[in-house]
Amino acid sequence: MPSTHDWINNPLDVVEGMFAASQSNPKSGWEAKVVGFFKDRLKEKDAHTWVPSLNDVPLHYLKPNSLVKFRCLIQDMFDPEFYMGVYETVDASTNAKVLRCGRYKDVTECGVDFNSRNTVTAERQTFYCVPIPGENPWVKESYAGCSQARVVPSTSYAPTRQKRSYEEDDMDDMDTQPQKQREPHAASQGHTEQHGNGDCKRQETEAPSSQTASTSHLDLNFPLPGEKGPSCLVKVYEDWDSFKLNDTLEVFGILSVSPALSALADEKDASLSLLDPTESMETAEEQRVHSPPASLVPRLHMLYARPLPHNNPLLPSATLEDNSAFLSSTLSEMASVRAELLTYLTHVLLGDALAAEYLILHLISSVYARRDVLPLGKFAMNLSGCPAAASYTQHFYQIIQQLVPSSYYLGMSLQNMNQMRFVPKKDYVANRLVSGALQLARNTSLFLDETHLEQGQLDTTGVRNVTALGNLISWQKVDYDFNYHQMEFPCNINVLIASEGRSLLPSDCRIHLQSQVSPPQMEEYLSNIHLHPQSSSQLNKFRIYLSVARQLDYSISDEMTKSVEDDFVDMRKDDPQSVSAEDLHRMLVVARLLSLSLGRTSLTRDSWLRAKHIDMLRRSRMEQHQCVNGNEP
Repeated sequence: MPSTHDWINNPLDVVEGMFAASQSNPKSGWEAKVVGFFKDRLKEKDAHTWVPSLNDVPLHYLKPNSLVKFRCLIQDMFDPEFYMGVYETVDASTNAKVLRCGRYKDVTECGVDFNSRNTVTAERQTFYCVPIPGENPWVKESYAGCSQARVVPSTSYAPTRQKRSYEEDDMDDMDTQPQKQREPHAASQGHTEQHGNGDCKRQETEAPSSQTASTSHLDLNFPLPGEKGPSCLVKVYEDWDSFKLNDTLEVFGILSVSPALSALADEKDASLSLLDPTESMETAEEQRVHSPPASLVPRLHMLYARPLPHNNPLLPSATLEDNSAFLSSTLSEMASVRAELLTYLTHVLLGDALAAEYLILHLISSVYARRDVLPLGKFAMNLSGCPAAASYTQHFYQIIQQLVPSSYYLGMSLQNMNQMRFVPKKDYVANRLVSGALQLARNTSLFLDETHLEQGQLDTTGVRNVTALGNLISWQKVDYDFNYHQMEFPCNINVLIASEGRSLLPSDCRIHLQSQVSPPQMEEYLSNIHLHPQSSSQLNKFRIYLSVARQLDYSISDEMTKSVEDDFVDMRKDDPQSVSAEDLHRMLVVARLLSLSLGRTSLTRDSWLRAKHIDMLRRSRMEQHQCVNGNEP
């Protein structure tokens, strides 16, 4: 195992050592060697588990200038900034000059010679990153449980709190109003005083009360109301064009929480108030947003970032293709796990096996390609016939929450529709992107509860929000509001709509729930589901199954393509109106998902026949439940 390695506790020593060694050969490419060094160390077995995580460990437990990691979403991208990449300092007593490295730092050493010809100005990009929106508690607990990081910044550190997450530090203070963006109390516990020797000189058991109060004045810009955890300014030094807004990453970098940053920001804020606004390039509001106190929004100087194709901690961090042993063992069990999951979901869906089968297909669906504007692979599902009594939809969502890594429940009440901000909007005064509830990571499960619908009038905001939901479902895109124009951002979000009748929103598939439970027994039935939950080992099997099925590749052979075409012609022979091209497309999507749900990566004749059969069962059921608004096939 990595010991309390210098490269984790004191990564700047590694950087400065390589910088010093490069002075004899300025073209040595020392910057690339630094990145390569840390990449190689992190590839060693379990090495990444020894790096403390900002997601799990309160900020005031982390040593300044140490190596940390952060599992996050890029919420905003700020303008590039200039910094002193190389500079020279002069010792006041001896006049000795020393060349220093400014990379991976926010504050220079004292005694900078601003007239030195050796000064090199460099450029870096800043990303505003937040924890992955809607990440479910089981995911956070599992990541924290896997951590083997030794977080001991001072002798007063309390080991019993080593793996306490931000959620545990935030038990007492959250308002649950959906229209309010709430700031985490725990992030306010981050003021760490850094003295000249870099050691932490204060008690680490709790944060200073002065910082707790200041959190309320800082909007951390989380996309979802009620989110907790840290936000972070990530400084990127190379290849920043390879990152996109809303990417999910695990960032490994050097933590910077120097109090000098807050002092500089305060001085700059004061000086701005004295300047003529026309002479200042940056407004006071922009200054507050882009340079928040480092104790609340720490800086993380990126050494290496790993794109996250998923945030399921039960899967290997490597891609499935690179972990053939795990993939092989999982595929061999997929059919049996699917059968167990089908039984469980049938129970959850009040005894409806057909709805349970479609729910599995929905949960493993994902946009795998785009053809022109059409997203391929999406499978938004409308489950109508949901009982409004006994809070069934809330119970149902809690089950979904236990199965998928990230999800969000949105009750479509008139108040939420008219007051919440769904679409991110550019704030030109503060020069930032103000987040909205639809700024979500890929493969997030969005649960829309239409049983909360009530009579009333949608205002302009409400109409805009409903339109945004429709565009998300139909085109898997969200049009961000840049005031003078809109900008399309593609997404990959699983949308499940629970409703009593036909949904007012579009969907790829509608199935009417056929409950086997009588209304008087509903409450007792639901309480039994929660009183006898699945074991954690069984839930973990389901969680692995759903994530693996979503990531599998899929293909259709020429032979099967010809067979499907012949079937389509035969189906239209007797009644050309009975099956449309849209029906064929839906059946092909169902056949693809059905194959993947069984661990098959290509379409077989059996899977195609099964897809046709369950689609026929669904359609015949819908014909029996025609509603006044017409029937959706």
